[in-house]
Formats: sequence, structure tokens, C-alpha cells
Amino acid sequence: MDLSRWAAPLAGALAALLIAAGLWLSFAAPEDYQQGDTVRILFIHVPAAWLSLFAYMCLAGASFFGLVFRHALADAAARACAPLGAGFSALALITGSFWGRPMWGAWWVWDPRLTSELVLLLFYLGYLALQGAIEDEAKADRASAILALVGVINVPIVHFSVTWWNSLHQGESIFRKGGPAVAAVYLWPLGLMAVGYTLLFLSLWLVRTRAEVWRRRARAHALRAAG
Repeated sequence: MDLSRWAAPLAGALAALLIAAGLWLSFAAPEDYQQGDTVRILFIHVPAAWLSLFAYMCLAGASFFGLVFRHALADAAARACAPLGAGFSALALITGSFWGRPMWGAWWVWDPRLTSELVLLLFYLGYLALQGAIEDEAKADRASAILALVGVINVPIVHFSVTWWNSLHQGESIFRKGGPAVAAVYLWPLGLMAVGYTLLFLSLWLVRTRAEVWRRRARAHALRAAG
């Protein structure tokens, strides 16, 4: 709690600066010779897609420690993480649709990358639904932790789907053999946005985890007072 008291606002402030700089550079960049102005959607879409996977690994990690070691802070962190991951997944799918309409001629196609990303969102929503459906908090934490760990199998599927199957979605453009295929004028704002999104997630995760810890403390205090 002492760490998060100053780390959360610091990460949030850095995130705001990096995202503002990334947005400014993205609008200052020239149009792409193929995608035109549509290329600017990728500065929102790509970091959101990355955070949807990163947040799920954080959710799964916290769920593992909560399930195996019965660590209350891990359970609180997992519960705090899930809505954030769901938000980034939804943002990735929505912005991907706005990009796909002019590029592919359709808002949605059952492409392996898009379909597996949708499944990822459904795992997030399933986790949240389990948390809300089970009244006993300890049982809800255990059941949702098991679901989160089962869903880990989908993370590499999302990442490698463009390699394993024929896909309309473009392949790896940055971390690939031979160096990035993205021009520096686009790479810089994309990098700033990715780091900014990551810091934003960490800041919000700390804030939500703090709130969850206080909620659980208040509930425990109320139960002791009632008993």
C-alpha cells in the first residue's frame, strides 16, 4: 500500500505525457502510401492489442498465486485486473474494425487473429461473470482463478495466429528477423503509445487493487462487528 500510494500517480503522469507525445507525433506523421490516414488508427489499435495480452498474463499470474498460495493480495489484484484487460480487448477489437472496413471492405471477418482476440475478451467477461455470480467471495476467487488459468492457452494462439494459419491480418512488423518493417516516422509514435498504454494500465491496476484491498478490509471489519 505504501508503494502504490506514490507509484500509481507517478505511472499515471508518465503515461499521460507519453500518450500525449505519441498522439502528437502520430498526427504529425505523413499519410501512408497504401493506408492513407487510416494508418493513424494503428497507433491506438496496436498498443491496445498488446495490453489485452499483457493484462491477461497479469491476471493469470495473480490468479495462480491466489489459487496456489491463497494470497489475499493476489486475489484482489486479479479481480482488479480483469475489467482493465476487458477494456483493452474491446478497444482493440473496435479500432481493428474501424481499420478493417476501409482496408478489407468489412467491419468483421472470422480471421484467426480477430477470432482468438474475441475469445480472449470472452474469457475476461467470463471471469467477471463468475465473480459476480458466486456470492461466497473465496469460492468466487477460486472458480474465476481456474477459468483465468485455462484461458492462458489462448494467449499464444492470439499471438501466433498469423503465423500458424492463413490470415488477412498482417504478420509481425516490429520484432522480426531483419529488423522492423515499419518506418521510423511511424515506429516512434507507436513505441511511445505502447509504453504509455503500459504505464496507464499499471497505474489503473494499482489504483483498483488499492480500492479492492480497502473494500475487503471494510467487509472484514463489518463482519467482525456483526459477529
